[in-house]
Amino acid sequence: MKKRISVLLIMALLSMAALSGCAGGTEGSSGDNSSTESQAGNPVYGGSIVVGIQQDVDSLDPHKATAAGTKEILFNIFEGLVKPDENGNLMKALASDYTVSGDGLVYTFTLRQGVKFHNGKEVTAEDVKYSLERASGLLDGTPLISSLSVITSVDILDEQTVQVTVESANTELIYSFVAAIIPAGSGEEESGTPIGTGPFSFVSYKPQEGLVVAKNADYWQEGLPYLDEVNFRIVNSQDTEQPEFKGGSIQIYPYLTDSQASELEGSFRILSAPSDVVQALYLNNAVEPLDDVRIRQAICYALDLDMINEFVAGGNATLISSAMLPTLQTYYVDLTDTYGTGANMEKAQELMTEAGYPDGFDLEITVPSNYEYHMQTAEVVAEQLKAAGINATIHPVEWSSWLSDCYTDRNYQSTISGVTSDMTPGYLTNRFQTDSAKNFVNFSSAAYDDMFKLAAAALDPEEKADYYKQLQKILCDEAGSAFIQVPPITIAMDPKLSGYKFYPVYVQDMSTVYYTE
Repeated sequence: MKKRISVLLIMALLSMAALSGCAGGTEGSSGDNSSTESQAGNPVYGGSIVVGIQQDVDSLDPHKATAAGTKEILFNIFEGLVKPDENGNLMKALASDYTVSGDGLVYTFTLRQGVKFHNGKEVTAEDVKYSLERASGLLDGTPLISSLSVITSVDILDEQTVQVTVESANTELIYSFVAAIIPAGSGEEESGTPIGTGPFSFVSYKPQEGLVVAKNADYWQEGLPYLDEVNFRIVNSQDTEQPEFKGGSIQIYPYLTDSQASELEGSFRILSAPSDVVQALYLNNAVEPLDDVRIRQAICYALDLDMINEFVAGGNATLISSAMLPTLQTYYVDLTDTYGTGANMEKAQELMTEAGYPDGFDLEITVPSNYEYHMQTAEVVAEQLKAAGINATIHPVEWSSWLSDCYTDRNYQSTISGVTSDMTPGYLTNRFQTDSAKNFVNFSSAAYDDMFKLAAAALDPEEKADYYKQLQKILCDEAGSAFIQVPPITIAMDPKLSGYKFYPVYVQDMSTVYYTE
């Protein structure tokens, strides 16, 4: 009977949330899963579209951008020596070819000829050298992209060849060369007027309003892009989101919740695929009572992941218990049996009593309010925790406040949000090292730190995979956070458009989108 009452209560809460002024979510559900939506009709060159986005950009400088929502936009403006494709493979971009020495310490890149920056100047070896030295910290001692800090030198062999030497071998490092190549010496100018080589060039940016890009007529990939202009408009209120979309002023809107997708289905094309986001109730391990592993474990036992999946994602999410994407099959290990996918209130209350909190405790859950998906998840989680005797309250904040308070200053108790990954197993697991600047949950484990060093250094594929699986188990057993799910990514698109591609990383590639005849 108690189970039935709690289910009805959560359903009522979700109904109220859907009618409130909360903004669009990060991930959605429903629709068929595919990396590229099927083409419908012949492509037409020209035209402009508006893409709804949920957050403001944190920096137009590609080496300093932190937020995934920023990087998904800058993907259209900047390119690196290599770049991901929709199948999760690396394709050659500004490099027409590259080799890696047998000991893994020297990378040699041959530059693609004739590639131009948006200012009309051709990309040179000097530009590549400058960009990599700036991103790695060789210019001033401050790495802007931490994974590139292993670079010890960048040497120009000739006009078309650049050699990069690193201090230690790492089979995952090649993925870091997606780092943007910018004009030599441009530095801080990029934050004002960004110049890259991507399919679209920067036109304008207005804080809290959005960013506009225009077609790069000199783009090196023949035939792309199709559109003349793309306006990435910030839409952070559900009150304005749905009417604008239905009125035709927004042509593409990603990261829908299941309820939002259902409302738009029929009038718009609804497309869906697995995301690269790990959603969790992230716990600040440095504050009481979350500094006690038993309390963190109790929270994990109290959550009913199946119920969260059903109510927020329509049953289409993938449940997880640690920080790794299931799509990285070689490295992933399913640990959902550790705490179970249903609530175990008896075990949760037993651990709280053992930790000295038999009557429970107060828990504030900070949530970026512009993400409806996380807001809806928080409503369900709060009710589940209350059923275990934990007085959970939701504290909605603006995205900029979440970035500064939670992510940067770590001034919070718990938060529901999503952390994105790239195509490497080290991207997510790296942030839980004790001294990592990205370790916003303050997780600290000597065993984890030692294991991560072994995983990063391992060159044997099977050995590396085993280390990463052990890392996931340590993080799960010590309940570094209460991991929930990998949500699906669902978009609504104007039926006159086609060519949209899903990627295994957090990007909005507008270069292949086109109007049909």
